[in-house]
Amino acid sequence: MNWSEKISDFSNYLKFEKNFSDNTLDAYVRDIKKLQEYAMTELEGISPLEISFENLQEFIYQLSKKKISERSQARWISSIKAFFKYLVEDEIREDNPATLLEGPKLGLCLPDTLSIEDIERIIKCIDLSNDLGQRNRCILEVLYACGLRVSELIDLKISNINFKEHYLKVEGKGGKVRLVPLAEYTSEIILSYISDTRAKGKINKKYEDILFLNSRGANMSRVIVFLIIKELTDRAGVNKNISPHTFRHSFATHLLQNGADLRYIQEMLGHSSITTTEIYTHLKTEELRDVILNYHPRNQA
Repeated sequence: MNWSEKISDFSNYLKFEKNFSDNTLDAYVRDIKKLQEYAMTELEGISPLEISFENLQEFIYQLSKKKISERSQARWISSIKAFFKYLVEDEIREDNPATLLEGPKLGLCLPDTLSIEDIERIIKCIDLSNDLGQRNRCILEVLYACGLRVSELIDLKISNINFKEHYLKVEGKGGKVRLVPLAEYTSEIILSYISDTRAKGKINKKYEDILFLNSRGANMSRVIVFLIIKELTDRAGVNKNISPHTFRHSFATHLLQNGADLRYIQEMLGHSSITTTEIYTHLKTEELRDVILNYHPRNQA
C-alpha cells in the first residue's frame, strides 16, 4: 500500500462522503502530503500501514520547530486524525496511531471587524469615474450587505439573484444552498452595475451568468478580491488586518449589535452549527466590557 494511492482515496472520501468544500479538501490533502514527504525522507519510506504514534509525534514536533503557527499545527493534527480515521473505517488499518495526538491549545480568536465609519471611508476611496471602480464598489457592497464568503462572491450567478423578492441564492460550503436577503439599496447597486458597467465589458461565453468578471471576461480570483480590498483599505488609512472575510465578520457583528437574533445570523452566514456563530457574542461582550469600563460611574476616577 503506497501513500499516493491512499491519499487519492482519502481525497475522494472527503469529497464524496464527507462533502468537504474544495478549499478544505485541498488543505487536508496538502497536509497529508507533507506527512508523506516526511515518511519518505526521514522514515525510510514507511507506509501509512506501518507508521506509528511516535512517528507522528516526531513529525508534529519537527513542524513546531519551524515556527509554524499554532493554528496551522492544529489543522495539521486535524488532517492527520481524519486520514487515519478513514484508514481504520476502510479496514486498511486495525489501529489508529493518531488517536492520542494532541494539538496546541488555541485561545478564542476574535475576528477583526470594521466599524460602519471604516466601511464608508473605504467605499468612498473608490474611483467611480471608471468601470473598474464601479465593479469594485459593487463587490464591497455585496460583501458587506450579504455577508458572503469570498468564494461565494466570485461564484455568484446573476440567475441566482431575485430582484423582485430581494434575495440571493448562495451555494456555500459543502454545496449547501441558502437564501440571503438583499437590501433594496444593494439591489439597485447590482442592477446599475449589470446594466451600466458589466454590459460594456468583455464577457466570456462560459461566464455569461457570473456576476463579477475580470478584464478578460472570466470570473475573478480570490487573490484579486483580496488585493482590491487591501489597496482600498490602505488608501482609506484603515490600519487593521483586512481581508474579504472582514466584511463578512462586520456584517454579522453589526447585525448582532442592532438586535438581530443569533439564529437568523447563523442562517444568513450559512453556519451549520450555532457554535460557530456564537463567536460574535464574544465580540459583543468585549464591546459591553469597554462600555462599562469607560462609562460606569464606579470606574470614573
